Amino acid sequence: MSFLKKNRALILAVLITATFLVLNFILLSRDVYWLFLLPLAGLVAALFVLRFETGLLVIALLTPFAVDFALLPGMELSMPVEPMMILFTVMFLFRVLLQRSYDRRLLRHPVSLCVIAMLLWMLITSATSQLPAVSFKYFAARLWFVVPFFFAAAHIFRRRDRMQQFVFCYGLALVVVILISTIKTLGNFHDLQTLHRVMRPFYNDHTAYGCVIALFVPIAFHYLLRSAEERPAEERPATGARLWLRPLLLAAFALLAVGLFFSYSRAAWISVLGAVAVYVAIRMGMKVRWMLLLFALGASLFFVYQSDVLYKLGKNKQDSSYDLSGQVKSISNISTDASNLERLNRWASAMRMFKERPLLGCGPGTYQFLYASYQRSYQLSVISTNSGNRGNAHSEYIGPLTEQGIPGALLMLLVFLTTFVTGVRVYRTAAHPEDARLALAFTLSLLTYYIHGIFNNFLDTDKLSVPFWAFTAAIVALDLYSSKKSEPSDR
Repeated sequence: MSFLKKNRALILAVLITATFLVLNFILLSRDVYWLFLLPLAGLVAALFVLRFETGLLVIALLTPFAVDFALLPGMELSMPVEPMMILFTVMFLFRVLLQRSYDRRLLRHPVSLCVIAMLLWMLITSATSQLPAVSFKYFAARLWFVVPFFFAAAHIFRRRDRMQQFVFCYGLALVVVILISTIKTLGNFHDLQTLHRVMRPFYNDHTAYGCVIALFVPIAFHYLLRSAEERPAEERPATGARLWLRPLLLAAFALLAVGLFFSYSRAAWISVLGAVAVYVAIRMGMKVRWMLLLFALGASLFFVYQSDVLYKLGKNKQDSSYDLSGQVKSISNISTDASNLERLNRWASAMRMFKERPLLGCGPGTYQFLYASYQRSYQLSVISTNSGNRGNAHSEYIGPLTEQGIPGALLMLLVFLTTFVTGVRVYRTAAHPEDARLALAFTLSLLTYYIHGIFNNFLDTDKLSVPFWAFTAAIVALDLYSSKKSEPSDR
């Protein structure tokens, strides 16, 4: 009896370990593999409790390496990060409820209000969905993307050095993926199909790969150019570190440029050029309202003269090519290029679906399961399928319009516009030059996605949602926590 009392903790540990091993053996014999993750989940939970901010950075570091895995039949998650996001979301909400330390100004910010409205409308349209189970699963996934990397990140980014740490964590992992993908590219320059797959299994598609690289180009350029003297004291590297930090940043930016080129993503190239053009306009002092008016004018002219434009585009026969000039020329080919033709097919199918349910849409996440019957034979491409099983609507604007109706599309657009306007305002009103330049860099990074979103939509994936929502949170944090000079009378 005295032995049991003296060694109670040891005996309890042995019993727990033995029980775990027996249960794991039984489940493994039945092809159930999730139980072995429980000890790791315990360690992750401890990290989130003890070092809350570090937990977010760990997820950012792991996201570029995550791969899709069927954890259970019919339940595919990006491992290991999506389970970590779910756990982080739950613990963050409990932390907010128990400690009540969350800054309510973050919730009242215009960008936050737009995000909350977007989520609420997504919940409503999930209830009215044609496939409710699919829509509620889609809504849940959006929650564990937005809650950690927007609402939690905005709170964490009150310290500006946390923004830098986040960018460096995700950026470091992304650079490693680019290095691996570039090595796999060597010797395959004349095989476009292989070039489109070298980024797997980390990124399933060369367009998503190019999109995330484009997203990091402006912010990486900012960190490359700023001098040590411009940084706040807590962000300045030690004297010895300054000697090697600049060469490392230069090498990382060079790899981003190489990765962007070899992604062969035409939308990514366009988005970076668009961000450069807007940067020039902002530095010239152009008001946001004039930028929006010019964009609206251009869109209006396209619709007025769309017949003439489409006729001229239809005469372009240049297909996608490993050659740079050929790849650029193929951007406007809507007569033979399979990628462009399939995108037009998806958009046309989406608009037919929208016309049936213009207010509530077919339900979040349901387009890919429903669009097959809305295709027309004369619009099919060589990569079209009658089962309609190859992804979403290929537009961050048309997709919500089809799945969540007019309010869903408007709310998504409002999130983008409000964030852009806020970023430009911070750039023009921040008292500290570093805050101003940082806000502009994040704004231009997000702008690459806003442009890319015309051609593709990736906010239903962890790879793009993590940096997208974190960069949006950074702009909100800079707006609330940076000191301001006098507001301009006209933005």
